[in-house]
Amino acid sequence: MSDPSLDPSSRALIDACSEASLALLECNLTRHGILAASRTAAAEARRYTRIFGRDAAICVMAMCGSGVAALEEGAVASLDALAAKQAANGQIPKYVDPEGHDADFWYLGCIDATLWWLIAVDHVRRHGKVGADHWDNGVERALEWLLAQEHQHFRLLQQNEASDWADIMPRSGYVLYTNALWFDVKRRFALCHSDETHHHFNHLFNPFQRDLHQYHRARLLQHYARRGRRDRGLYLSFVNLAVVGDEGDVFGNLLAIQCGLADEAMAHSITNAIGSARASDPYPVRVVLHPLSEQHDLWRAYMGRHRQNLVHQYHNGGIWPFIGAFWVMALAKVGLREEAWAELVKLARTNELDDWRFTEWFHGRTLAPLGMAGQSWNAATFLMARRALQGQDTAW
Repeated sequence: MSDPSLDPSSRALIDACSEASLALLECNLTRHGILAASRTAAAEARRYTRIFGRDAAICVMAMCGSGVAALEEGAVASLDALAAKQAANGQIPKYVDPEGHDADFWYLGCIDATLWWLIAVDHVRRHGKVGADHWDNGVERALEWLLAQEHQHFRLLQQNEASDWADIMPRSGYVLYTNALWFDVKRRFALCHSDETHHHFNHLFNPFQRDLHQYHRARLLQHYARRGRRDRGLYLSFVNLAVVGDEGDVFGNLLAIQCGLADEAMAHSITNAIGSARASDPYPVRVVLHPLSEQHDLWRAYMGRHRQNLVHQYHNGGIWPFIGAFWVMALAKVGLREEAWAELVKLARTNELDDWRFTEWFHGRTLAPLGMAGQSWNAATFLMARRALQGQDTAW
C-alpha cells in the first residue's frame, strides 16, 4: 500500500528499496546478531563489523515483525549478544564482537546503547518473540544503571560530552537526544517520575516558555538558556549550566516527536523549522541545521581529528539516511502523510545511489558519499518508515 498520488515509478522504487533493505539485513546477519555494516576491508579496520548497541537495537525493531524467519531470529540473537557482555553495573556495551570475544564501552561511556537496547527488548517482547521474562535480569540491571545517572529533581539523565550516537559533538549535561529516549524507556517500563521527566524536558530544552519554574535552579538554567538567543522553533540540543546547544539537532528533535514529548504545536514547529531549512534537500536528512565552525565557542579540538567533523560533515551537518527515515516517521506522526511519502521516495533514491550502496553519510553541501557502505540501520529504518506510513505495527 502506498500514497495514491505517487507515480508508478516512485511506487516501484519504494518496493525495490524494501527488497534491497531486507536483502542487506540478511547479508549483514551473523549467528550472533546484526553487524553495523557489510563486511569490507574498510569496515573491518574501523570495527563496523561488530554488533553495536544502538545500531543493532534500531535494526531489531525492523527485523522483528518482518516475517522473515532469519531476521526474526537475528533480532533475538542481537539482543542476546549484547546482554551476554553487559557490564556488572548494568551498562550495555557500545559494541560487542560477533564471536563474543570483545566488548567496548567508549571513552567517556556510551549512554545510548543501554537506552536503545531496552527499547528493542520491549519491542521484541510485545511481538511475542520471547517469553515475558526473557532478559529480565539484564533489564533490571540496565534500568538501575540509568537511574543512577538521573538528576533527582529534573528526572533527566546527565552525561559527559561525546558519549552518545553523536560521539564527536560537545553535547553534555542534559542532552536532548538521550532524554527523549529516556522518556520512552520510562513509558515502556512504567518507571516512576515519568511525568516529571516530561515536564522538565519541555522546560529545559524549550526555555522560551512564559511559565517559570518554582525550583530556583530550573529558573536559572532557563535564564542562561534564553540569554542572547531567539526561539528557532526547536528544542535545544543540550543544556549544561551556562552552556547550551542551539545548533539545531535534527535527530533529537525528531525523537521528541516520535517518543511523544512534543505536543501538537511543538511537533509542527519542529517539522516546519527542519522543512524551512531544506534539511532534506536533496537527500534526507542533514543532522544539524547550523553546523559548528572552528570559531564557535562550542568547537572542540577533537571535532577536527582526521578532519572528520568539520562544518557540513559527519555529525556536524552531514546527511544521514537512517535519520532521514525518522524524518519520514515524524512527518507521518504530525499528519503530513503526502509529504512523508514524497520524502520516503527521496530516501529510497538516496539508498539506491552507487548501485544500492546504502551509504552511511553524505557531505551536507558537496553531497559526496562518505563513511561505510552497506549500513544496516539505513535498511532497517527505511522499512520502519514504510511500515509507519502503511499504518502497520511499528516501534512506536
